[in-house]
This record gives sequence, structure tokens and C-alpha cells, in this order.
Amino acid sequence: MTNAEAWTLPDRGRVGIAGIIIAESAIFLIFVVAYLYYIGKSLSGPLPDVLETPILATVMLLSSSLTITLAVRSLRSGNRGGFTLWWGLTFALGAAFLGFTAIEWQRLIFGKGLTIATNLFGTTYYSLVGLHASHVIVGLFGIGLVLTLSLGGHVRREHAERAEVLSYYWHFVDAVWVVVFTVVYVIGR
Repeated sequence: MTNAEAWTLPDRGRVGIAGIIIAESAIFLIFVVAYLYYIGKSLSGPLPDVLETPILATVMLLSSSLTITLAVRSLRSGNRGGFTLWWGLTFALGAAFLGFTAIEWQRLIFGKGLTIATNLFGTTYYSLVGLHASHVIVGLFGIGLVLTLSLGGHVRREHAERAEVLSYYWHFVDAVWVVVFTVVYVIGR
């Protein structure tokens, strides 16, 4: 066997993130199925008609997939300033999405009386949307850490592969939101 034909191990970061995404997909699948199963089974209100469709928040979160891709491209080409700009914008868009989620929950809890203990709808809604929000928080922690390192001048072109692996998690968070949005705000209403 020549060196060109030699098998090499896959990148540990890619394998690790693939494992995380597969495991987390299974967890989200369980929560989505539970939400779908219990739609319309609450005996008392408030019901899904109290939800407002988070269009702006959704646009912001989905746009962050583009900005993180542009950040990784910038780093691959050696443009550290561009990387920091796009990576920072990704962080800002994700944080804004989380802020909109907090505002929505504040309105639902204090304005509409919907809590996780109110009824079956409240339980499944906060469980599913909260599970997604917790993943946004984890993603923002990772993005924030890299942003801090980048602002300190510690992120260089040779780190592009690691930044890309982290971007896969963020793309996963965005893709899951498409499913959650569809189930909660389109099908579930």
C-alpha cells in the first residue's frame, strides 16, 4: 500500500461534533414528538393561541448561520479582522435571539399566565423551546470564548478547522430552530 492509499483517521473534532449532533438530535426528536402528541390535550388555558410568531428573532438566528460561515471563510483566507467581525456579529445575532426568547417568556408568564406548571401546553412548550434556548446558550458560550481569544489576537489561520467544527454546532442549533419553529408556531397553532 502506498502512502497515497494509506487510510488516515478522521479528524477528532469532526467526529466529536458529529457524535454530539446525533445524540442531541435524538433528544430533540423526543421533545418534538411529545409536543406534537400533546397538542390540543390541555384541559384549561392558556392555549397556543397566546403565542406570537417570532419572525424577527428567527431571521436573526438563521442569519447567524451565514455570518459564522463568512467568519470561517475569512479565517481560512488569513483575514483575522474579518473573522473577528463576522464571528462577533454571529454572537450578537445569537444573543439577540435569546433576548427575544426572554421577552416572549416574560410576556407569556406575566401577561398570559402561562408557566411550565400551568397546563400540558405550558409544560411541553417551555420544555421544547427551553431545550433549544439552552443549546443557544451553550453555542454562545463557545462563540464568546473564541471571540474573546480573537479579540486578544490569539486566533490565527491555523485555527480555522477548529472554528469550523464549532460552526457545525451552531448550524445544528439553527436547523433545530427551523423544526421547533415549524412545530410550535405553525403546526401547533
